[in-house]
Amino acid sequence: MRNKISELIRQKIAEKANYRCEYCLLPEKLSYYAFHIDHIISIKHGGNSDIENLAYSCPDCNANKGSDIATFNQSNQIVQFFNPRTDIWENHFKIIEGFIEGKTEIGKGTVNIFKINDIERLIFRKQIIEIGQF
Repeated sequence: MRNKISELIRQKIAEKANYRCEYCLLPEKLSYYAFHIDHIISIKHGGNSDIENLAYSCPDCNANKGSDIATFNQSNQIVQFFNPRTDIWENHFKIIEGFIEGKTEIGKGTVNIFKINDIERLIFRKQIIEIGQF
């Protein structure tokens, strides 16, 4: 059974994230859809609903992540996804003309599985960068 996240906890997570997706950095105010509270380590994998295991996520990142917690790199080694509570975004990613590039194995795996650079998302990100809203 899914634990309901209280409105107070949801607000704290949103504020901590500066009302942006903690994975792709999309500002919530520019999303047509409501943002989600993501379990960084899913309940299915032993995670809990403590504030340190919750992240603010756009619907695209959350849907693509699902309950996954890791992926495989090209050497067939397990690589965890970016964890916004323990990792620093700039250490794992860089943005080049709207394209979010993974700088580390964690970044590359997260970009790939979360489909961060799918064409629609990339076009939208470029547009909001151009108008100064990213």
